[in-house]
Amino acid sequence: MHCFEYHCLELLKLFAYCIAMFLLQNVEYMFGVVGVPVIEVAMAAQAAGIKYVGMRNEQAACYAASAIGYLTGCPAVCLVVSGPGLIHALGGMANANMNCWPVIVIGGSSDQNQETTGAFQEFPQAVRSSIYGRPGACYIDIPGDMVNAKVDRTNVRFVSCCPSPPASLANSQEISEAVGVLKQAQRPLIIIGKGAAYGRAENEIKELVELSGIPFLPTPMGKGVLPDDHPNCVSAARSRSLLQADVVLLLGARLNWILHFGFPPRFSPNVKVIQVDVCAEELSNNVRAAAALLGDVRAVVGQALALHATLPMNYYTAFHNIAELLPKDCIIVSEGANTMDIGRTMLLNHFPRHRLDAGTFGTMGVGPGFAIASAVLEKSQETGRRVVCVEGDSAFGFSGMEVETMCRYKLPVIIIVINNNGIYSGVDPETWKQMEKMGDMTTVAPPVTLLPEARYEQVMCAFGGCGYLVRTVEELRSALQQSLRDTAMPSLLNVLIDPAADRKQQVSYSTHMHTSQANVYIGVIIYYSRVVVFII
Repeated sequence: MHCFEYHCLELLKLFAYCIAMFLLQNVEYMFGVVGVPVIEVAMAAQAAGIKYVGMRNEQAACYAASAIGYLTGCPAVCLVVSGPGLIHALGGMANANMNCWPVIVIGGSSDQNQETTGAFQEFPQAVRSSIYGRPGACYIDIPGDMVNAKVDRTNVRFVSCCPSPPASLANSQEISEAVGVLKQAQRPLIIIGKGAAYGRAENEIKELVELSGIPFLPTPMGKGVLPDDHPNCVSAARSRSLLQADVVLLLGARLNWILHFGFPPRFSPNVKVIQVDVCAEELSNNVRAAAALLGDVRAVVGQALALHATLPMNYYTAFHNIAELLPKDCIIVSEGANTMDIGRTMLLNHFPRHRLDAGTFGTMGVGPGFAIASAVLEKSQETGRRVVCVEGDSAFGFSGMEVETMCRYKLPVIIIVINNNGIYSGVDPETWKQMEKMGDMTTVAPPVTLLPEARYEQVMCAFGGCGYLVRTVEELRSALQQSLRDTAMPSLLNVLIDPAADRKQQVSYSTHMHTSQANVYIGVIIYYSRVVVFII
């Protein structure tokens, strides 16, 4: 072997050892435009098993490398030469910093003095810097004399892979305050940004949206965290949703030009913002946050979910979980105020003549009778279809004693009482006790209130049926699943929800469009559980 060939082979081996450090940091891809003095770096990367993609422009190479960082969570490398090569890459580095995407740029440079010959040992730190905190671009400079230097192979030190970025948690008191703000909102909106996508927070956000019933709006690169066809997605009414929201929860999204800086007239001047961001400098930027949660999006949403589990359910939480478990062919009987209204949009029917409710006359007390008739019919026809009667606590009071009829004839009706302690709304037990101390309840108690946490399930138990007191999602799902399995006797689920829970306000707007053939009226109605577009 010629001396020159041997020298090149030894250099490649040396660089293979050094590039192998990148592999230890889970770096798998390199994009670049090579030239002196970084040709050997690219060759060594390939020899070490890193996939090298030769590009035609350094800016495009940096864009590609940063996209790998966003898609995988592990940075890729952009390899460039010094001078113009590095300058061309700056656009990609700036784009990565603004998008918060990790990328490592390696550039060759002229020979440096001995102080910089330890640069290879900075590789792991570069990876750590690009992915910890707010992700972004990190630059490594390789002096030309180092590319052609020799080093004793035994002196090469391999550093183990840096740990995954720590998932920082928000202050628990601030989490409580944020949940409180959301709870009081009349028209809440969740905005999902690309930070949520990068943070792999899709499962937690899905659970939050479906438990709370809050509508969401994705930013352009937040799309897909939850499907665009999810019933809570309000992209079709973006402008109106932003304007009407009284509380906005920002999940990995920034109030920059994409979101009109959070300013009127696109946003309400009185909007309250709850901001979740991993970067402290971003909090309360442009709009002062009502609650600023510094931490990893996935972890912070998990904290909110954990706290939510200790709070009373609302209508949307209860109905979402009920809807997930009901058979598609069940007969749904429903009555009440908010219970019936919300149930019409969330408890879906798939077959004709499978829903009975208060109807044209708006009569309360029809539910148990309708349920008994349906159960008798299904039993005589041996269809196996279940009858589910969803009642508000006020509505149940009109004909609740008909549970004795169900038990007497062993009709396996499932009654679900959505109990908010009142007609439209009630009060919690502690407030009720305080009112009792104030004097005669006939002059103190609001007319819409009922006895808090009345034990309706015990009425069913008194006649031999199955009764369940339900306070949590887990208890609700367990009780409903058990009731669906029991085909011999009726069941009653007494589902306690937040007494202050209410129906989300309906928002509507219309736009007149003129065409050469006809006037098209488009009305978009947002129930905050789905978006329906009518073209008449």
